[in-house]
Amino acid sequence: MSTPPASLRMVEVSGAEALWLLEGSSLGRLVYTQRDQTVVRPGRHTWEFGRLVVRTPAPAAAVPAAATYHVDEIRAVGGTGWTVTVAGPVDVITDPDEATHYRRTLTGWTHGPHDTLLRLHPKTVSGFRLARAEA
Repeated sequence: MSTPPASLRMVEVSGAEALWLLEGSSLGRLVYTQRDQTVVRPGRHTWEFGRLVVRTPAPAAAVPAAATYHVDEIRAVGGTGWTVTVAGPVDVITDPDEATHYRRTLTGWTHGPHDTLLRLHPKTVSGFRLARAEA
Protein backbone atom coordinates (compact mmCIF):
# COMPACT_ATOMS: atom_id res chain seq x y z
CA MET A 1 0.00 0.00 0.00
CA SER A 2 1.41 3.38 -0.94
CA THR A 3 0.69 6.78 0.54
CA PRO A 4 -0.54 9.59 -1.70
CA PRO A 5 2.04 12.28 -2.50
CA ALA A 6 1.94 15.31 -0.23
CA SER A 7 0.45 18.50 -1.62
CA LEU A 8 3.07 21.17 -2.13
CA ARG A 9 2.77 24.92 -2.46
CA MET A 10 5.06 27.84 -3.21
CA VAL A 11 5.26 30.52 -0.54
CA GLU A 12 6.74 33.91 -1.43
CA VAL A 13 9.55 35.07 0.87
CA SER A 14 10.61 38.61 1.67
CA GLY A 15 13.46 40.26 -0.20
CA ALA A 16 15.68 40.09 2.89
CA GLU A 17 15.09 36.35 3.26
CA ALA A 18 15.69 35.82 -0.47
CA LEU A 19 19.06 37.60 -0.18
CA TRP A 20 19.90 35.52 2.89
CA LEU A 21 19.18 32.32 0.93
CA LEU A 22 21.26 33.63 -1.99
CA GLU A 23 24.22 34.39 0.28
CA GLY A 24 24.12 30.86 1.70
CA SER A 25 24.51 29.31 -1.75
CA SER A 26 27.35 29.55 -4.26
CA LEU A 27 26.06 27.93 -7.47
CA GLY A 28 23.43 29.32 -9.83
CA ARG A 29 22.57 30.10 -13.44
CA LEU A 30 23.00 33.29 -15.44
CA VAL A 31 20.14 33.82 -17.90
CA TYR A 32 20.20 36.34 -20.74
CA THR A 33 19.01 36.80 -24.32
CA GLN A 34 21.38 36.60 -27.26
CA ARG A 35 20.20 36.81 -30.89
CA ASP A 36 16.57 36.22 -29.83
CA GLN A 37 17.56 33.03 -27.97
CA THR A 38 17.54 32.48 -24.22
CA VAL A 39 21.02 31.54 -23.00
CA VAL A 40 21.59 29.77 -19.66
CA ARG A 41 25.12 29.53 -18.27
CA PRO A 42 26.21 28.02 -14.93
CA GLY A 43 27.74 30.43 -12.49
CA ARG A 44 29.47 30.72 -9.14
CA HIS A 45 28.63 33.79 -7.13
CA THR A 46 29.36 35.82 -4.05
CA TRP A 47 27.42 38.70 -2.52
CA GLU A 48 29.63 41.70 -1.73
CA PHE A 49 28.85 45.35 -1.05
CA GLY A 50 25.23 45.05 -2.20
CA ARG A 51 26.23 43.54 -5.54
CA LEU A 52 26.28 39.99 -6.86
CA VAL A 53 29.62 39.00 -8.39
CA VAL A 54 29.26 36.07 -10.81
CA ARG A 55 31.91 33.95 -12.53
CA THR A 56 30.47 32.24 -15.59
CA PRO A 57 31.71 30.48 -18.74
CA ALA A 58 30.29 33.03 -21.18
CA PRO A 59 32.07 35.39 -23.57
CA ALA A 60 32.12 38.89 -22.09
CA ALA A 61 31.06 40.45 -25.38
CA ALA A 62 27.91 38.29 -25.48
CA VAL A 63 26.57 39.32 -22.06
CA PRO A 64 23.99 42.11 -22.42
CA ALA A 65 23.63 45.20 -20.24
CA ALA A 66 20.97 43.46 -18.11
CA ALA A 67 20.61 39.84 -17.03
CA THR A 68 18.92 37.52 -14.56
CA TYR A 69 20.62 35.19 -12.09
CA HIS A 70 18.71 32.22 -10.70
CA VAL A 71 19.61 30.08 -7.68
CA ASP A 72 17.63 27.21 -6.22
CA GLU A 73 17.91 24.30 -3.83
CA ILE A 74 15.14 21.73 -4.17
CA ARG A 75 15.03 18.55 -2.12
CA ALA A 76 12.78 16.20 -4.10
CA VAL A 77 12.61 13.52 -1.40
CA GLY A 78 11.35 15.85 1.31
CA GLY A 79 9.37 18.08 -1.01
CA THR A 80 11.01 21.22 0.34
CA GLY A 81 13.40 23.83 -0.97
CA TRP A 82 13.62 27.37 -2.27
CA THR A 83 14.29 29.42 -5.37
CA VAL A 84 15.64 32.98 -5.73
CA THR A 85 15.85 35.18 -8.82
CA VAL A 86 17.85 38.42 -9.05
CA ALA A 87 17.62 40.72 -12.06
CA GLY A 88 19.32 43.97 -12.97
CA PRO A 89 22.05 45.71 -14.93
CA VAL A 90 25.35 43.87 -15.41
CA ASP A 91 28.86 45.12 -15.93
CA VAL A 92 31.97 43.09 -16.71
CA ILE A 93 34.79 43.29 -14.16
CA THR A 94 37.81 44.52 -16.12
CA ASP A 95 40.12 45.72 -13.33
CA PRO A 96 42.97 43.14 -13.31
CA ASP A 97 43.48 43.18 -9.53
CA GLU A 98 39.78 42.76 -8.80
CA ALA A 99 39.48 40.05 -11.45
CA THR A 100 42.44 38.16 -9.95
CA HIS A 101 40.82 38.31 -6.52
CA TYR A 102 37.52 36.88 -7.76
CA ARG A 103 39.22 34.21 -9.90
CA ARG A 104 40.95 33.02 -6.72
CA THR A 105 37.79 33.03 -4.60
CA LEU A 106 35.21 31.79 -7.15
CA THR A 107 35.84 28.37 -8.67
CA GLY A 108 35.43 28.40 -12.45
CA TRP A 109 34.98 25.84 -15.20
CA THR A 110 37.17 27.30 -17.92
CA HIS A 111 40.00 29.71 -18.34
CA GLY A 112 40.39 31.99 -21.32
CA PRO A 113 37.96 34.07 -23.37
CA HIS A 114 34.89 32.32 -21.96
CA ASP A 115 35.80 32.87 -18.29
CA THR A 116 33.91 36.05 -17.42
CA LEU A 117 33.47 37.93 -14.15
CA LEU A 118 30.32 40.04 -13.89
CA ARG A 119 28.87 42.39 -11.32
CA LEU A 120 25.07 42.31 -11.20
CA HIS A 121 23.38 45.35 -9.63
CA PRO A 122 20.07 43.98 -8.30
CA LYS A 123 16.93 45.89 -9.24
CA THR A 124 14.49 43.07 -8.44
CA VAL A 125 14.87 40.17 -6.04
CA SER A 126 12.17 37.52 -5.68
CA GLY A 127 12.15 34.28 -3.78
CA PHE A 128 9.87 31.37 -3.04
CA ARG A 129 9.92 28.46 -0.60
CA LEU A 130 8.49 25.08 -1.51
CA ALA A 131 6.46 23.85 1.44
CA ARG A 132 3.93 21.16 2.22
CA ALA A 133 0.35 22.36 2.01
CA GLU A 134 -1.46 22.41 5.32
CA ALA A 135 -4.21 19.85 5.65
